[in-house]
Amino acid sequence: MDRANTDEDRVTPPDDVWARGGGWVLAQFPLTALALFAARLGPTLPQVVAVPARWVGAGLFLSGGALFLAGALAMGSKLTPFPKPDQETQLFQTGPFGLARHPIYGGGVIAVAGWALFNGAWVGLLAAAGLAVFFDAKARLEERWLSAKFPEYGRYRRRVRKLIPFIY
Repeated sequence: MDRANTDEDRVTPPDDVWARGGGWVLAQFPLTALALFAARLGPTLPQVVAVPARWVGAGLFLSGGALFLAGALAMGSKLTPFPKPDQETQLFQTGPFGLARHPIYGGGVIAVAGWALFNGAWVGLLAAAGLAVFFDAKARLEERWLSAKFPEYGRYRRRVRKLIPFIY
């Protein structure tokens, strides 16, 4: 019997963190911390835009944090940092997941960008952009796995934005 073609071999063991996307998880925490720290470094925005930037930044920080938290709470005990779904994964499509397919990633990016604006740091804005690229790539990989697991994912994907509600 050819063991390479059995169903058992196609299922990722729950303890195989690398096959479940452990490298992405390992990278996301220090990258997020670095982006938050970068918002306190380097040259700042010109004074003429610093005050409005603080207000916009505060709003983005709070709304991004709310989206992040709402996504985490909606997932409850199913919350995992790993992008590859396991056997118990369910497809969330309502609440914060009706606003963005990845509200935790998107909320985190919005909050970090808001933090950078609040602090008026160019370096922080660049770091937030880098974090957005990272989470967009992680979401792209996750969506391939979700599409394979859930036949209805394509319809959901066409209906709901990826990371930023109503925008992207």
